[in-house]
Amino acid sequence: MQNQITDPVQAVARTAWGEARGEGVRGMRAVMNVIANRAATPCWWGRDYLTVCLKAWQFSCWNENDPNRPKLLSVTGTDPQFRDALDLAAQLISRKLPDITQGSDHYFDTRTKTPAWADSNAYRCTIGHHAFYRLGPYGQEKNNG
Repeated sequence: MQNQITDPVQAVARTAWGEARGEGVRGMRAVMNVIANRAATPCWWGRDYLTVCLKAWQFSCWNENDPNRPKLLSVTGTDPQFRDALDLAAQLISRKLPDITQGSDHYFDTRTKTPAWADSNAYRCTIGHHAFYRLGPYGQEKNNG
């Protein structure tokens, strides 16, 4: 289904739900802010919401071996968190979702090992279990977040 997703709202909602549904609305919103910040600076990570979300190895929930992938491909609007993600994604696409990550374009789950790219000078904030960073378009290409 990943290759069949052509609607940016669906791509953004599924990515944020897959990455941060356990973090609630605020966590999903923060992931969407990263997607928007990447789309605003087109480069290797994609040129728009759809390509940013679906770029290989950027959001772990889309990785073939990730346990979230089958879930994000099959979730429907009957899931309350996914409905929230769809509402937030629509706001993002219409540019009505303010950035709560201070311009971040990367993040990682603080319950995992800190990635090499997580330079303290680039740190912006922590929301839930995710630490957010602004690395710019020249950050690491394979960073899962």
